[in-house]
Amino acid sequence: MDTVPDQKVRGYFLALSAALLWGVSGTCAQYLFQEKGIQPEWLVTVRMLIAGVILVLLGYIKKGKSILDIWKNAGDARGLLLFGLTGMLSVQYTYFAAIKHSNAATATVLQYTGPVLIALYVAFKKWQLPTLQEIAALILAVLGTFLLVTHGNFQQLMISEKALFWGVLSAFALSIYTLQPISLLNKYDAASTIGWAMLIGGGCFSFIHAPWQLEGKLDTAAWLNIGFIIFFGTLIAFYAFLVSVKIIGGVHASLLACAEPLSAAFIALIWLNVQFGMMDWLGSLFIILTIFILAYNESKVNKTGL
Repeated sequence: MDTVPDQKVRGYFLALSAALLWGVSGTCAQYLFQEKGIQPEWLVTVRMLIAGVILVLLGYIKKGKSILDIWKNAGDARGLLLFGLTGMLSVQYTYFAAIKHSNAATATVLQYTGPVLIALYVAFKKWQLPTLQEIAALILAVLGTFLLVTHGNFQQLMISEKALFWGVLSAFALSIYTLQPISLLNKYDAASTIGWAMLIGGGCFSFIHAPWQLEGKLDTAAWLNIGFIIFFGTLIAFYAFLVSVKIIGGVHASLLACAEPLSAAFIALIWLNVQFGMMDWLGSLFIILTIFILAYNESKVNKTGL
């Protein structure tokens, strides 16, 4: 039997592995968009449908017919439909669209401003003024985004307007994705709930871009990258992060997840020759620091029982 320290080491390893797999997955998507001419709409549809089917099947193996319980409650069924469309689908598409119009590193960093939006939303919902830590996180997030997209020059954008639009939208989508399914995940199996949401999002998005409408150069290299995104960047990464949260808690798992934008930046730099200058690194650092500040704030609140 594993000792408690061994379990914690396992939890840290799983959280870090999930972050690295997500970072590599984003770079694989950039490669598909820019080198193979594949459209984000097609990749989102295929990814969600395949991953959704596998997760639901795994949920059935684990829980049996109880995975259908979520559909028996009208309120929960509506919540699941809403999550599948405005949470799961939006967070996946906006992120991939941001990658298409910029690169994996920039898109991932911009998406990581989402936790600041979550903290502000929670403070507003509770009719509480933001804490000093939350205000500091907001300032760093704004400053980091400014440096990332302008390099300190108010008169120019270093990324396209479309990249900025989809990147900011992906941060809002991440906020919705994180907050919306909380009540569902407290009642039902996480894997099957996420799986149903993926099937809903992928099924609805099929009407926009059907999975059989193949575009781009789908050679062996393309299929290998698609397979990595679906199986390693979605299924394994999700499962590893979920287990890590159970072992070491959400705060520590979220801190280790900060490796995602860093891994995306390094891999894009080495593999795809993406140029990441001093201002890009500094802006990324400021945004990543917001996660540490918010995690410290959450840990402080939990200790005081607030």
